[in-house]
Amino acid sequence: MRRRVFLQSAVLGSLRFSGFTVAPAPGPEDRLIGVWTGEHGGYPAFDQVNPTSIKAALDKGMELNRAEIAQIAGSAEPPAFANTIAALEDSGRALDRARRFFEIFTSAMNDQAMQDLQTEMSPVLSAFGDDIIQNAQLFARIRAVYDGRATAGLSPEQKRLVENYYQNFTRQGAALNDADQATLKDLNQKLASLYTRFSQNELADEENYRLTIETEADLEGLPESLRTAAAVDGKWVFTNTRSSMEPFLAYSAKRELREKGWRMWIMRGDNGTATDNKAVISEILQLRTQRARLLGFETYAHWAVANNMAKTPQAAMDLMMKLWGPALRRAQEEIADMQAIADKEGAGITIEAWDHRFYSEKVRKATYDLDQNEVKNYLQLDRVRDGMFWAAERLYGLRFAKLDGLPVYHPDMSVYEVTRGGERVGLWYFDPYARTGKSSGAWMNEYRTQERFRADITPIVSNNANFVKSGYGPVLISWDDAVTMFHEFGHALHGLNSNVTYPGVAGTAVKRDFVEFPSQINEHWFPTPELLNQFALHVDTGKPIPAELLAKIQKSDKFNQGFGTVEFLASAIYDMKIHLAATPDGTIDPDAFEKSCMAEIALPREIVMRHRPTQFGHIFAGDGYAAGYYVYLWADALTADAWELFEKNGVWDPATAKAFLDDILAVGNAVAPDEAFRSFRGRDVDTEALMRSRGFA
Repeated sequence: MRRRVFLQSAVLGSLRFSGFTVAPAPGPEDRLIGVWTGEHGGYPAFDQVNPTSIKAALDKGMELNRAEIAQIAGSAEPPAFANTIAALEDSGRALDRARRFFEIFTSAMNDQAMQDLQTEMSPVLSAFGDDIIQNAQLFARIRAVYDGRATAGLSPEQKRLVENYYQNFTRQGAALNDADQATLKDLNQKLASLYTRFSQNELADEENYRLTIETEADLEGLPESLRTAAAVDGKWVFTNTRSSMEPFLAYSAKRELREKGWRMWIMRGDNGTATDNKAVISEILQLRTQRARLLGFETYAHWAVANNMAKTPQAAMDLMMKLWGPALRRAQEEIADMQAIADKEGAGITIEAWDHRFYSEKVRKATYDLDQNEVKNYLQLDRVRDGMFWAAERLYGLRFAKLDGLPVYHPDMSVYEVTRGGERVGLWYFDPYARTGKSSGAWMNEYRTQERFRADITPIVSNNANFVKSGYGPVLISWDDAVTMFHEFGHALHGLNSNVTYPGVAGTAVKRDFVEFPSQINEHWFPTPELLNQFALHVDTGKPIPAELLAKIQKSDKFNQGFGTVEFLASAIYDMKIHLAATPDGTIDPDAFEKSCMAEIALPREIVMRHRPTQFGHIFAGDGYAAGYYVYLWADALTADAWELFEKNGVWDPATAKAFLDDILAVGNAVAPDEAFRSFRGRDVDTEALMRSRGFA
């Protein structure tokens, strides 16, 4: 589960905009806050973007939005949908565009100047969001519309939008008294600064630590593609990122180097240096609990989960623990298989965490005669991308055509126009390679949201990854990396296929444990024979993947499910438990809590959390997935059940794909997620499908 979606901050909630109606005065920020004009429906002016222009755009955006809010809140007209909710949807557009540039550059081009701007502006933006939430006149108008929504003659989408605004404002403290609101605003600003510090510390430990190999003999076991990508001035340098370290751990035959690389990787943010994140985490937990209590919740976990499909922390824990026992037993069986191979080879070792990936590949080879290095030769990055396009066309009628000449923020980026039936659907940006200043991992970003409110606005989305750029020839990626590409592209398809009126309920603006559903189901089309036979082509011969190799891949479908499920669940359980345990005035040592939590659930010593606390950006670099990392599992349950319908009807069945498009992808948050799922599946979710999909039934 290595996924991230950039959504609007929790403070601003549903205030998500994409157009602009106020003409700004000339300045360096014009092209950042103004309507995105030009060919192909308009596009972001990345050629005009730098820290100075972003700062100016944010300042002017806040100034314009402040005036818009004052006008809405101070209106002499009785509160109504048009002059309150619709007016809010039409406000803040300049600031929204500026914020998107800010978020894009702090994740993908975060040099020192951007880090300084991030440190400066994060608490400012937090305070500005609170000023809107805590505007008593504005909230009174929203509440008046909400109280009369059932008889206001609104459409279902409009009613949903009203409910979302009211719930968002109340969840963010709009109904608190003045003193509590002042306290809440202070807490939010402090948290915004801590999130920035956490993410910058993590980035520093990824960029400042390297595993350098100076002797070719120490490359034993590493595939040629990995050696070539790491070659620098007669040495081989492996960076402290997942895209570099995981394949090194899987193939390096030098155990002492595996241990060295593994320790470097898992200790990010936990080295006792100026970039150590333990104290940051402890303060985040304390402040989050204070905020939750202020908002009327026992813990931050109760506050966070109340707004998701799970509703309660216990419901989320129940699903996790339902899977934990079977996954743990399977993981222990897998470890025993690894130890047996090590013993048979006379290695004279006891399997440790830094051995897991290496011996897992040996077990795969022995059990299924499947060599992932052999598979990798058929997975060229560009071909996998083309396979994503092909699947999207076959399922949803989308076509992708590369565009030249549009501004990008880095030369490695490419831009595609997306059409259906000759009509423009939107733009898709692709930023595939690792570099200094770029966050690790893979994610989707929504640059512009679809809407039909004031005008027909088409969406602009991006996918971002961290592949190691090849010095020659095509970039070869692992099977897991290819699955991740399909996953993140599923988020992009969710944004591109949005078909609603209001931007506040468009695209990926859905509940957190529903947003992963479209992305996770998109993974399932990657391993289909129809796709692999066309796009899994050997890097040297160009021949399609052999039938016998494809059969081995399919046969090993459930391989290593114990490890994958346990390392994810360990992180998700830790996330929920530490947010349940945190108190308003107590301190928690995140490392000590990790040890006690992992002992309580009997995590095998051969496996560590997928994201150890000090590098757990999902939950400590922002509110997004805090007390919510479980959502991938919740979405997995929806995915497993939905995929069984596709398998029953044929995975490429046009009618089933059309139903998924209409009932899930197109509706955004205009329809409640449980209602949307029932429309597609004909009933509520069957969680036993999750057990079947993992091979634990």
